[in-house]
Amino acid sequence: MLLSCLCLRLKEIALFLCLLCGLVAPTHAETVLAKYLPEVKAADLVEGADAFGETRSDLAVVQILKNQQQIGWAFITSDFVGTTGYSGKPIHTMVAVDLAGVVTGVKLVKHSEPIVLIGIPDAKVKALAAGYIGMDLVAEAKSGGKHDLNIISGATVTVMVLDDSILRSGLKVARALGLGGLSPEVVLGPTVEINPDAHAATDWGTLEGDGTLRRLSLDVGQINQAFVELGDPRAIARPETAAPDSIFIEMQTALVSVPAIGQALIGENDRANLTTWLKPGDQALMIAGKGLFSFKGSGYVRGGIFDRIVLVQDDLSVRFHDRDHKRLGAITANGAPDFTEKDLFRIPAESGFDATKPFRIQLLVQRSVGPIEKVFTTFDLAYQLPSQYLRSLATEAEDAPTSADTGDESAAQTALWQKIWRDKTVEITVLVAMLAVLTLVFFFQSIATRNARAFFWFRIGFLTVTLVFLGWYANAQLSVVNLMALFGALVSGFSWQAFLLDPLTFILWFSVAAALLFWGRGAYCGWLCPFGALQELTNKIARALHIPQWTLPWGLHERLWPLKYMIFLGLFGVSLMSIEQAEHYAEIEPFKTAIVLKFVRAWPFVAYVAALLVAGLFVERFYCRYLCPLGAALAIPARLRMFDWLKRYKECGTPCQTCANECMVQAIHPTGEINPNECVNCLNCQVLYQSKTKCPVVIRQVKRRAAVGSPDGPIRMPAELINHPNVKGPKNV
Repeated sequence: MLLSCLCLRLKEIALFLCLLCGLVAPTHAETVLAKYLPEVKAADLVEGADAFGETRSDLAVVQILKNQQQIGWAFITSDFVGTTGYSGKPIHTMVAVDLAGVVTGVKLVKHSEPIVLIGIPDAKVKALAAGYIGMDLVAEAKSGGKHDLNIISGATVTVMVLDDSILRSGLKVARALGLGGLSPEVVLGPTVEINPDAHAATDWGTLEGDGTLRRLSLDVGQINQAFVELGDPRAIARPETAAPDSIFIEMQTALVSVPAIGQALIGENDRANLTTWLKPGDQALMIAGKGLFSFKGSGYVRGGIFDRIVLVQDDLSVRFHDRDHKRLGAITANGAPDFTEKDLFRIPAESGFDATKPFRIQLLVQRSVGPIEKVFTTFDLAYQLPSQYLRSLATEAEDAPTSADTGDESAAQTALWQKIWRDKTVEITVLVAMLAVLTLVFFFQSIATRNARAFFWFRIGFLTVTLVFLGWYANAQLSVVNLMALFGALVSGFSWQAFLLDPLTFILWFSVAAALLFWGRGAYCGWLCPFGALQELTNKIARALHIPQWTLPWGLHERLWPLKYMIFLGLFGVSLMSIEQAEHYAEIEPFKTAIVLKFVRAWPFVAYVAALLVAGLFVERFYCRYLCPLGAALAIPARLRMFDWLKRYKECGTPCQTCANECMVQAIHPTGEINPNECVNCLNCQVLYQSKTKCPVVIRQVKRRAAVGSPDGPIRMPAELINHPNVKGPKNV
């Protein structure tokens, strides 16, 4: 009976959480173009255009018309390539190309880039996108996509994603439509493969001479001249001051995943580690460097991505993240020069990289021209695996050539979320550890709350980690905005991949599902919500500064806490008409301003959050109690929980009011019952339950033992308990 009930409630919670998380994706027939085309005017995309024409049924492109004559095609990049930006969400960009394959218009349609929101005007990024007007896709196809990037300082990753998506999607569309004489690529299948039996020279000079190693060497004079050619007077006025023949950077690279090359260049221990590190199909690149400029920089330390180098092969670009990087201990080839940087970079198999084809490492060089302004230029290090490391395949190239397609989108999405999970290994590990610790505390709450002082500092420490790590560092703040996708769930299909793209949110939502079954909403609201942690920590500081605390009369409190349910229902109702409008009204949540953007936002938003926090200095967790729509949303399924873990005495409420008076959110009724909809599971009542100085029942037990001569003996708790997990009914306790 218990098992069937448990299964039923698990299904109910799973259904609710699926809707709650907004695990929705467009149906296979729906395209991003179809969604956003009604919002864009042809004249805003291409100067002189007056309308859009027909949309092709076999390709997500639409005609652009001028005086009823077609002048080109329009498409949205996200329909053809991955466009996930720094925010983890796609950057939807509409691109127009004429019949000759030249880009005639670019417009940012939708993005959620937090870097763009913080101090970088949206207009500046839109102007950057417009800078692609005039790009000749035919020329780009011939050059392998080689062109200079107009990087905006502070938004390097965002700009790289924009550049990559516009170029690759443009080439796919141009080839599919035959623009400018381009034709769809024909895949004949590989004709060569890496030869595992090949041998390499053991000295550095020979390896350089036969092409096993490739070098890019730039001196200070060349760098200064390159910035002169850019024509920016600010950059020209700030040349490198070292001698012109000084080494600015020297980079050497080799594909060390090729067995013979790896054996020639790296030591036995590094090769063993490489074998363990690489998965089937992965490749590894050695890059060594020296000089005044670092090819790594420090961006990967802050953001996890190496923004100074990118691997480019045809239409493919691979950016390296910190999880794809290892330091190289030593280079073992005879005569190898000394390098200040020696590193290995993993090229994942799912990236589509072909080690047998030519590729290049693009180096991004920057020059500061102001306090926060930088100018950028690029240099290429080309690489082609020498023929001695290749062998012909037995299969003939003439066997059934097939046209290239866009690839299996499901497989691409799977590869994308798997890559994101690998990149977030550290964050995932910390979050899982936090959840494990919290679970142990809840299961063994009597032990955890036995020492009031130790538990107080444990809670303060946990909330600090929640605020700093989950909130400000990882931006893992759940939001009622997830509920706004409920309308989409009613008309669209379910997509695990869409949810898996954000691993921390995925883990948090499913921990919430388990918590709703066992403990109600308090496990998240009381311990894992970054803004809730911010409120409680600031209130603790206020108490330490002796700021007076206000306890609202119970009657007023009872009439105020339903406000959050009204707010939630209002937002839900608006979402049924317009999800975009509901997201706008969801700014009643302070999470975006206080946690995601760390208060770097327009002053009205900051003033609103400041007002909530000031109110919380006097009324603990003011926002949680009365305004939080997310808390209201979680409280609804919290009624499905199967266990009541919080122990109570029959004296609680009649006459004792100690726990009720000290409850931080007034979740304990004057009659002694705990309202599970309002409880945040802070466990303070369980600390008081065992307190020898505050709980009258425990004090009476201590006095009774003292009277019989055993004051230090164990406290025998009375059998009359309320809300104990093994006791049912208010009168049988």
